[in-house]
Amino acid sequence: MSGTAQAGTAQAGTARAAGAAAGRRVPKNHISIQLYTLRSVLDDDLAGTLEALADIGYRAVELAGTHGRSAAEFRRLLDRYHLRATSAHVGFEGADVDRLIEDARTLGYSTAACAWANHPTLDEWTAFARRLDRAGRAFRKAGISYGYHNHAQEFTPVDGVRPIDVLAGNTDRRNVHFEDDLYWVVVAGADPVAEYHRRFGRVTQFHVKDRAPDGGFADLGTGTMDFAEIFRRTWRGPMKQYIVEHDAPEDPLETARVGYEYLADLRF
Repeated sequence: MSGTAQAGTAQAGTARAAGAAAGRRVPKNHISIQLYTLRSVLDDDLAGTLEALADIGYRAVELAGTHGRSAAEFRRLLDRYHLRATSAHVGFEGADVDRLIEDARTLGYSTAACAWANHPTLDEWTAFARRLDRAGRAFRKAGISYGYHNHAQEFTPVDGVRPIDVLAGNTDRRNVHFEDDLYWVVVAGADPVAEYHRRFGRVTQFHVKDRAPDGGFADLGTGTMDFAEIFRRTWRGPMKQYIVEHDAPEDPLETARVGYEYLADLRF
């Protein structure tokens, strides 16, 4: 596993350093949080956690399941606390896509993504990409943008070819967008700016996840990722969702607070 990013792009001291004097900001209505970050406290107190997110300032969330509630029940809780589900992680493999689309309409999100895939051969990655494209076409016809969220394995070549390029090359840009998890791009040794422009126009979501000096996860602004530089160099193109995420937070609500304030205050 490589932890080295391209110099000056993803790791340039602390994330607070670059772009401090610039005036551009992430629009607050494009700041979201992946609820996977808060899965432990959501399971313990769903309503109270959603209320706490709203009190922090969030108005948008990305779903990762509905924590034992029906789509309608979860939507009522979101409405109660003036939160919108703008996106969701929903797997299409083995699922009833028509039902997923129905739930999306109930919950109100118009963007979704497949959160995980890992295959040992290029043939299997290619077959997966074609299934992804078919699912994306069905979502698109229903007015929902469907995409793919990466980890590190998509950037590790298989027989000299990167799976991420197989996915991009075997899906129609009208059917499949990309949600770039910036942490995992860097862990894979790739340059998130170069990857954004390699698939320019198809990357419409960022998972904004910081990387600790030891390579683990960190709250936003406390790690080594230079988000100001990344955002400045990827500003051109479709307006994006900037989604706070931490895979293993010690204090999920504190992580959520730090993440929101960091993105709201960042200048680039």
